[in-house]
Formats: sequence, structure tokens, C-alpha cells
Amino acid sequence: MDAPRDEEMLDAAGGAPADVAPQQQAMRVDASVEAALNLLPSNTDSATSFSLYGLLNKAQSPMGKALLKAWIKRPLIDIDAIQQRHDVVEGLAEDAQLRADLRGLHLRGLPDLDKLTRKLEGGKTSLQELCQMYRASAKLPQLEEAVRAHEGAHSHLLATKFADPLAEAHAPERLGKFEELLEAAVDMARVPDEYVISPTYDSGLADIDTEKQEVEATLQECAEAAARDLGLVLDKTLKLDWHKAGNQRLRCLRITAKEEKAVRKQLQARYQELEVKKDGMKFINKGMKAAAQRLQQLSASYEARQAELLAQVVSVAGTFAPVWRAVSAALAELDVLASFAEVAASAPMPYTRPTMLPSEAGEIVLRGSRHPCLEVQEGVDFIPNDCVMKQGASWFNIITGPNMGGKSTFIRQVGLAVLMAQIGSFVPAEQARISVRDALFCRVGAGDCQLRGLSTFMAEMLETAEILKGATSSSLVIVDELGRGTSTWEGLGLAWAISEHLCTEIGCGTLFATHFHDLAALETALPGAGVANLHVKAAETATGLTMLYQVHKGASAQSFGLAVARFARLPPEVIEAAAKRMGELEPASAPGAAGAAAGGDGSGSGCVTGSGGSDAAARELLLKFAQLPLTPGMAPDQLAVALQQHAVELCQ
Repeated sequence: MDAPRDEEMLDAAGGAPADVAPQQQAMRVDASVEAALNLLPSNTDSATSFSLYGLLNKAQSPMGKALLKAWIKRPLIDIDAIQQRHDVVEGLAEDAQLRADLRGLHLRGLPDLDKLTRKLEGGKTSLQELCQMYRASAKLPQLEEAVRAHEGAHSHLLATKFADPLAEAHAPERLGKFEELLEAAVDMARVPDEYVISPTYDSGLADIDTEKQEVEATLQECAEAAARDLGLVLDKTLKLDWHKAGNQRLRCLRITAKEEKAVRKQLQARYQELEVKKDGMKFINKGMKAAAQRLQQLSASYEARQAELLAQVVSVAGTFAPVWRAVSAALAELDVLASFAEVAASAPMPYTRPTMLPSEAGEIVLRGSRHPCLEVQEGVDFIPNDCVMKQGASWFNIITGPNMGGKSTFIRQVGLAVLMAQIGSFVPAEQARISVRDALFCRVGAGDCQLRGLSTFMAEMLETAEILKGATSSSLVIVDELGRGTSTWEGLGLAWAISEHLCTEIGCGTLFATHFHDLAALETALPGAGVANLHVKAAETATGLTMLYQVHKGASAQSFGLAVARFARLPPEVIEAAAKRMGELEPASAPGAAGAAAGGDGSGSGCVTGSGGSDAAARELLLKFAQLPLTPGMAPDQLAVALQQHAVELCQ
């Protein structure tokens, strides 16, 4: 059978790119978000489930794993596309048998069709790789049948989105022809030991192969004659072997050193010595040499013709690249969505399908929300918390409370829930209502900025500037501490001003975890702006501090700095000295405002008068603090003196 011409296969094209949203149609997720939420694996992870990718990656195929990573980096903002993914996940989550068949039979063991398709398009595919694609093609009908057998509420969607495209791709005029090409071109009897063009594929190759077989038979006869001549047993004491000399590789005879001594006279008289080693000798005679040289010539011609035919086969196979691209995209998407369904169904507590709302709805409500990565760690008994963010009521959340009390975990789990929902996954919560966000911003820690020569404070300011520049009213902003890299009062002033800008100028949903308890005054300073105070619970007893990891409404009633220090087992004398010094500094450094923010009566200073002080006065005082010409890095004594010097300004 001669090779079909390229044009005979040109009508096999058709397909679609992998399902990844273009950048302008995706939620903005930058490197700081990837690091803050631990979206992708890092070298420091001691378990795969420490990252969101590691947790969700139950994909069975290489292209599924790659697509999952792309989806995490580019969540959807099209609510219809998001809900369609949720429909598929819901269908697969409810059908354990289909999920098991897909993951255990049909998707497992597939080659990297993305990579192979790219090589196919570039004409760089090997015959072995084409055979891998052939085997993948042969699995498609069973996969299609399994998907069509689903009888759930979303059976029509599964059929139209996956079964129908795969059936179309595997039609006789498409991958049916691809399989025919490989079956005709490849010598399947020699697979997987060897991948070569079948002699029956080309008449010229068949002629060369026929003569090769004749010459090989002649060489066998020569070897048998030599065995009789030397009194040896072929394939035991005398063997057919190969001798390499320069570019030549000739058939020859080999004998052991022991047997060589016994027949040395006959060898010297009638045979040509080729090679002598400790373990034996290689030799040949005139008749055998002529046949061996002819076999070498035929082998070279055979390999040259094989190369020509392989190029033709690869060229023809390349016309199927668009079909394979579509198949790879469909299989990868099905693999990822089956992975989402598996994670949702096998979580310690069931995931829920989020109700998606348009961005203008301005609502993120999570009941019984959990951190997806933390809850699966060994020995962790995770405590769920609610998150209620609504425009005009609780759109800007300030979270206070002790270190290690769960503030950071809480704000991160909300960010993860939103991102998971928008990539098409269910979320770790009892109930979820999420309005689509166009961007996710995180200001968490200094990262590796210090390694690049940036101070902690400069890193904070650069990341914050990026947020202020890029955030919109449809964004979600997560801030885990701000203003720690400079003096207390500069930090508080900046935190206040930035919070006010995010709240009133941009209007983005925000979760702001802070150690500045005074920032809680924003709730009353900006009435109607949607500021809400939350705090993490802790129980302080005579024996220490117990973290409750519960998020409640309202600002934290006290600072737990000394209690956390005791919890960390600092020396008692250090804690005692700190308490004494704090008592000396507090009246001078926190006139009125600190007491008001913590729920006191504000009578610690004459700056805010009256029963409890007014909210407006507290806000005005904080703004004045932000404007004081205080030098960063002041010692406590210097700070106290400076505040005394500016006391008149503060109290005016």
C-alpha cells in the first residue's frame, strides 16, 4: 500500500483552543495573590495539599494538570461560564460511578496530548508518539459512552459539552482516518519493542525488505556451514554476531576463547579474523563477507526509505492537529471538572455549590466557611466561621484581635472561596453567595522584597499603591496588616487614610486584618459607607491565653500583646517589665482615642471630653495623629516627649 497523499487528509481539520479565559476576560490575579493565598506549590511545602493547586489537583492527565494551573491563574468573570462549570461539577459530584470510571479508566494513562499536538503541528513527531496518540484515539468511544450514560439533571450539558465533540472528533472522516493511517503505516507486530514503518505500506520498501530477508537467509546458511566445518554447534559454541568497524556494521561469527584454541588451525586456513578479545574472537569467510556487505547496503537503503516514509506519515498526521487540539481541550476540561467534583465529594466536610451573583450585587456571604487547605491537614480540627459582606452594610471589614487568633486564616479563606468559585469549583462552606469579582488583591507580608533590597515598609507601600491603582468597586481586597514597617503613628495614619480611600473612593469589598485597634473607629466615622468591625475571640485566664478561632461582630475589646507574649513563653521578668512600661506610656501615647476604640470611656486624656467622647472627636484625633511630624523609628521616650510638645495641637 502506497502512502496516501497529504491532500487526501486535508479535510480532517477542525477544533478549538483550550478553555482558558483571555486575560481581559479573567479575574486579575497577580504574583502577590499567588503567594499570599498559596495558590501554587512552592519548594517549602511539606505536603501537596498546602497549596490550592495541590489540593484540587486530582487530575489524571498531563493536560488536565496544566489546565488546572492555568484556571487558577485566570479565574472567570463571565457568570454564565462559571455556572456552566458548576453544573458539570454538580453532575459529576452526584455520579460517583461516572467519576470513578473517568478518573480510573478513561482519563488515566492518557499521554500529554497538548505537547504531542504541538509537536504534530511542528512536524517533529516520532512514530512512537504517533502510536501514543493512536492509543488515546482508541479510548475515546468508551469515554464518550460513559459520559452519555449519565442520567442526572445535567446529562444534556455533559453530552453536548463532552460526548458530542468527542464523537465528532472520532468520526470516520476525522480520527477514524488517523487510526487507519497508523494501522497501515506502522508495523504493529513489532510494537512496543520497535516503532518502524511496515514493509506493506510502500512497494519500494517491500522490495528492499524481501531482498533483506533473502540475504539474511543466506547468512544463516553460511553460519550453519561454518558450524559443520568447525565441528561446533550454532547458537551455542558458535554464534551469529555483529562487527562494527568505522561506519560499517557487518554480520559475522563469534567464538569463545576456549573453543578458538581447539579450532585455531581451521580458522587460520579458511576464515578471516576480524577482532580478538579476551572472551573470544570474531571472524568471517569470503562468502559470508559478500552477503554481510550486501545486507549493510540493503539496511542503509531500508532506513533511508523508512525516513522518507516517516516524513510523509508525519506530514499527513499533521493535518489532524486541529482535531487533536479540540480533543485535548475537551479531555483536559473534563479532567479538571472531575477533579473538582472529587475534591468536593471527598472533603472532610462537604463543599457547597456557590450561588453566583453579578458583580453589581455587591455580596459575599459564606456560612460555615473553612480554609480548604488547612482543614485537610492531619490533626487539624478546623473551626468554621461566617463571612457576611454586603455593600452599604458590611462591605469593608476591619478584623482585630490577638496574633495567632485566626485573623489571617479567616481573610485568606474568604479570598480562596471567591477564587475557587470563579474557576468553577465548589467551595468549603455550608452556604455561599458570591458576586463575581473582577480582581483579587492581597497585601500580605513583605515577601522576598528584602532580598531585592526593599525595606518592609517600602514593600508595603508598593503593594498598596498597586491596589489603589488597580482596584475597582468590583474587586476584592485582602489586607493582612499595614503600617508595621514605620512608626506607630505614621502607620496608623496611613492605615486610616488608605482604608478611607478604599472604602469611600473605590468602594471595593475589603477584608482588613490589623493590630491598630484604633482603626475600628472608622465604622462610626464613616456612617453608611459599609464599614463593619469583626474580631477573633480569645479567652484570657490566669494560666494563659486560649485561642478560640471564632470570628464575631464588633471590635476587639482589648489588646492581647502581653498575653500572646506569655503564650510564646517569653521570660516572666520581660513580660513584667513590658507591662510596667506600657502603663507608663499609655496615658501619654494614647490620649482618649485608644480607650474609645477599645470600648472605654475615653477619659484617659483631656483631649476628648464628655461621657465616652464623641466618634467625630476620635476620628479627628486620629487624623491629627496621622499629620503629626513624628520621626519614624522614635524611641518610646522620644515619642512621649514629641507627643507632649504637640499636645496643644491635638487638643485644639
